[in-house]
Amino acid sequence: MNKDWIKVFIAALFEVFWVIGLKHADDFLTWSGTLVSIFISFYVMIMAGQRLPVGTVYAVFVGLGTAGTVISDIVFFGEPFKVSKILLILLLLAGVIGLKLVTKEKVKEGAES
Repeated sequence: MNKDWIKVFIAALFEVFWVIGLKHADDFLTWSGTLVSIFISFYVMIMAGQRLPVGTVYAVFVGLGTAGTVISDIVFFGEPFKVSKILLILLLLAGVIGLKLVTKEKVKEGAES
């Protein structure tokens, strides 16, 4: 896995933070953290999209962010655990992984510098 895909995973992690922040932020500090997470998430995703196929980057970003948010809700915020929900998340992740595996990586000329 190259550094551009790692950027997508980092962007998805920060997506989980800002989505949770949108629900739970209630003061200046938590709203500030939410805004910083939004900025980092989209900035890193855009940087990865400059070197990887944008459609695939966005699909992986959203899929991982969705899975991370649902799992975080179950683990940290008392959302009920349902087997059907976990199976659907696994199906989503299988699609995301499959999409990543079938995407050929094209490095733009001059993008290394």
